[in-house]
Amino acid sequence: MAHSPAERQAMQRALELARRGPRSRNPQVGALILSPDGDVLAEGWHRGAGTAHAEVDALSHLPEGAARGATAIVTLEPCNHTGRTGPCSEALIRAGVARVVYALDDPGETSGGGGDRLRAAGVDVEPGLLRDEARELIGPWITAMRLGRPHVTVKWAQSLDGRAAAADGSSQWITGPAARADVHARRAAADAIVVGTGTVLADDPALTARDGDALRAEQPVPVVIGARETPADAALRRHPHEPLFYDTHDLEFVLADLWDHGLHRVFVEGGPTLASAFIAAGCADTVLAYVAPVLLGGPRLALTDVGVPSIDAAIRLAVTDRIPLGDDTLYVCETPTEGAR
Repeated sequence: MAHSPAERQAMQRALELARRGPRSRNPQVGALILSPDGDVLAEGWHRGAGTAHAEVDALSHLPEGAARGATAIVTLEPCNHTGRTGPCSEALIRAGVARVVYALDDPGETSGGGGDRLRAAGVDVEPGLLRDEARELIGPWITAMRLGRPHVTVKWAQSLDGRAAAADGSSQWITGPAARADVHARRAAADAIVVGTGTVLADDPALTARDGDALRAEQPVPVVIGARETPADAALRRHPHEPLFYDTHDLEFVLADLWDHGLHRVFVEGGPTLASAFIAAGCADTVLAYVAPVLLGGPRLALTDVGVPSIDAAIRLAVTDRIPLGDDTLYVCETPTEGAR
């Protein structure tokens, strides 16, 4: 059965409602209940962990029996498991809903399968309405679900001979303006930007995403890893977002906490030590290497120890793109197992 104009309009509204919910380990989901004539009976969205899911929230605004024969419009497949709340598929069945239209399949091993459960109960189920729009909204959450943590991009700039700085420590600028502009655009697409305390103390970075001298509308949350104190007058303390500080080198703990904060796309830009730590821990999914045609020599390598004792143990990346940026070249690479080494 084709999706009706009323169902399409309702899904657009459900996506708007979904954005009202917080980003966290849980997806942003919106839902509407439509009468058989296509009129909106109720709306709902997920307000965070432990609260009613979007479908149940919408049903809660209706008197008992009012949803019998109705259509539920949901941005994500109704869940099929009991966590802090019961399965939404069962709630829809109990309410007597006759038809369920959703945008995206639930990728969870335990939460997925709600569509099949609804069909088995005789409910008409139609997936895929405005799938691309829904994926744009919760795509990062789906990726984090697959990885079991946020997606991590590790970035560095280097000379042709693999140095991140000259022998005296100076590094501004190895790459040219086109490469630096590309970095800022990619920062804006991230949820968090991560550096170590060494970078903070040496460079005093602002960790903002800029377009020329202007701040971009989207800004990543600044994150600092390390035991040393960040100065009170550090530039990052004037960031549009409150910084997060982690006095630990336990990257799994850091990533788990960032996921709890709803930060699903992490951009690591913290110098050779931190970049190497993420790679060695198997926590790098995408590598961005900006290579400038300059030679520096000396000891300041772009990477240090990444846990490779021999050539047989080399971490071999898949190059997905080579992008010329002025005189520089950006290599976009993916780790073979998307961070699950």
